[in-house]
Amino acid sequence: MQNRPATHRFGLALAAFAALAVALIPEAQAAVGHLLQLAGLDPASLAVLGIVAGPGVRLRELNAQRATLVETMQALNAKADFDEAVDGATYAAHKADLDKLNAAITRETDLIAESARAGVAQVFGASVTDNGEQDPRRGFANFGEFARTVAMAGGERPDTSAVQRLRAAAPSTFGNESTGQDGGFAIPPQFSQDIWSLSLGEDSLIPLTANTEITGNSMIFPKDESTPWGGTGIQAYWQAEANAANASKPVLGSDTLVLHKLMTLVPVTNELVQDGFAIGSYLQDNAPARITYKANEAILFGDGVGKPLGALVGSGVIVQAKDSGQAANTLSAANISNMVSRLLVGELKNAIWLGNPDILTALEGLTVGNYPIFLPNQSAAESSYGMLKGRPLQLSEHASAFSAQGDLSLLSLKGYRTITKAGGIQTATSMHLYFDADALAFRFTFRLNGKPILSKPVTPPKSSNTRGHFVTLGAR
Repeated sequence: MQNRPATHRFGLALAAFAALAVALIPEAQAAVGHLLQLAGLDPASLAVLGIVAGPGVRLRELNAQRATLVETMQALNAKADFDEAVDGATYAAHKADLDKLNAAITRETDLIAESARAGVAQVFGASVTDNGEQDPRRGFANFGEFARTVAMAGGERPDTSAVQRLRAAAPSTFGNESTGQDGGFAIPPQFSQDIWSLSLGEDSLIPLTANTEITGNSMIFPKDESTPWGGTGIQAYWQAEANAANASKPVLGSDTLVLHKLMTLVPVTNELVQDGFAIGSYLQDNAPARITYKANEAILFGDGVGKPLGALVGSGVIVQAKDSGQAANTLSAANISNMVSRLLVGELKNAIWLGNPDILTALEGLTVGNYPIFLPNQSAAESSYGMLKGRPLQLSEHASAFSAQGDLSLLSLKGYRTITKAGGIQTATSMHLYFDADALAFRFTFRLNGKPILSKPVTPPKSSNTRGHFVTLGAR
């Protein structure tokens, strides 16, 4: 192999080192390029080695310049003693510079699009990638650190470094969310997802429903309430040889669900903000609990006006009457068995019991013969309160008072349809809303709707007792 001159080998080694330096420290790019030119490497070689700024780097630089210029213009415009002659001229000069930057950004964006369309790529050399948007925490160690950064970015004298860090965390929304009287900052998605996961915890009813995530605002579902034994809808017939087939056709309707908005607004004092771990614990304890409670209440008892239509208030709920002569504040084994018999056949495997905590003492004494029908303290994760007639019992403050109608219900929520906005909870924060109280506002928005799939109970072919997805015990 032919030996290369020592100076050439030195130049290539220096260029390789420079490429690594630029990858690690993008700010050193210009200085490194100048050094390599002094070392005798021509611009074409530098481009091959990836030292020259790529289109993405150039676009970020232009956007940063524009943001700085806009902040300067905003500060100038906010002056109490704004002078039209002097300050007006300065503002006009800044406006001209801003127009030039916008034109340059437009050109750079067009070039990036054309390069991608033409398949232009750098084969050799170091490439510098901004991984900030790939990190679901946007570079923040925890929610408390994010909250402290928001606090530093607010006030009469905002911390410039904090503003820049928040801008980097949400570059696509900073321009219209972090400025103005009602502005705020988008919360990094990982922290939003943490809160959303907690709101779908053990007590949430949403995961038990027939849920569909949608990206739009509404969804239309086909609806068929015919039965195999009824005279309408799709039917099956025994067919004699050589006879014409009996025809049937589906009886289809439709249900349209439009999303409704559920919002939690949480003011947080700056004392809590300064203790990052405290604010994380505070919001993770409170926001999910509020969201879960309101969503569950609507799924069970919502009136359908600006919220879901509840499973236990619609015409599809079955109220199982008490035993003959049954006293108040009692439960009987017959109550439980009768409720199971009113559930649609095949739905028991999907059902849960929902009861007021005050019924627990009465449940623990129920037996069928010598066998208890309530087994407390089961180890299964889905039955932390115990198993009643083979299905999990969930004690809830949503249930009615002991002995009132609805103190115990048997629910197969697969018969309840919900739609939720894809992405779960949308979160944002603002330092302006409670400025006079020295507090930050955190906003959590969740969009949901739902209603029972069946509009009324089903009448079986050989019984006068109707059956449905939702059975609740009557007053005693």
